[in-house]
Amino acid sequence: MSPHGFDLPADEHDLLRGAPPASALHWVERSVGPGARLADVRAMEGGTSSAIHAVTVEYRDRTISLVLRRFVRQDWLAEEPDLAAHEAEALRLAAAARIPTPRLVAVDETGDQTDVPAILMERLPGAIEWNPADLEGYLRRLAEPLPVLHAVPVPAQTIIPPYAIYEPIPRRPPPDVPHPAVWERAIEIAHGPPPGNEGTFIHRDYHPGNVLWMDGAVTGIVDWASAAIGTPEADVGHCRLNLHGAFGPAAADRFLEIYQEITGRREYHPYWDIASALGGREESDSIMELRDTDDFLTRAVARL
Repeated sequence: MSPHGFDLPADEHDLLRGAPPASALHWVERSVGPGARLADVRAMEGGTSSAIHAVTVEYRDRTISLVLRRFVRQDWLAEEPDLAAHEAEALRLAAAARIPTPRLVAVDETGDQTDVPAILMERLPGAIEWNPADLEGYLRRLAEPLPVLHAVPVPAQTIIPPYAIYEPIPRRPPPDVPHPAVWERAIEIAHGPPPGNEGTFIHRDYHPGNVLWMDGAVTGIVDWASAAIGTPEADVGHCRLNLHGAFGPAAADRFLEIYQEITGRREYHPYWDIASALGGREESDSIMELRDTDDFLTRAVARL
């Protein structure tokens, strides 16, 4: 199975990987500074929520590597028209943490200057890693940035939204899942309130696909459009779900153990696994994906 966002239908490929319009590219040049000249533009693979392009700009005898992110999905914008503004604010907050995050260069909150709401940010070195040689070290370095991120001070009037489970939440188990009773219990939990809300700055989409690596070290944490104010374990649960799918349940459990060793936070409610697995669930999930989710939910419900 291809990694998320790499095997797109033709219409989505055109929307997400097609060349940005001239208006957006001119905005990039203006945002860098007078005399800036676009040298190269290429689509970046892996994303499905927005169109992401690597942009290289020549400016004052320097070559500047940037990322242009355009929120091209009109259905998403209809529900969250402030996506660009939220990510810009998240990048500003994340800059206070001692972790590598992209520097915000410019934001077009409404799309008036480009074509759709857009973010221009620094392009960090490194690449996504789904095949680590040292899984134990990988899991530890994946866990280490979280407590630093979660310690970022949150302004009283921040526009970052509060955590809420992604919609839609299933009302009934999908057909032919191995353990429908597990799904029924998990769905009941998912429709209930989360176990507390600590008012912490969270990434909200923290998983290996949003972490860059080079020579075994984390060089960047990207994709901040879903950042929220909530409980740190929301990030842990989302990462555990992705680790379970990529490396199996032992890796997901070891990640939690390492996180708890680092932070001293010993309480982990299964809600965070359930919310990550069921929130925003698409009916188009394949049988393989449903079986993986079934296993993840079975393990979570067993801990209730």
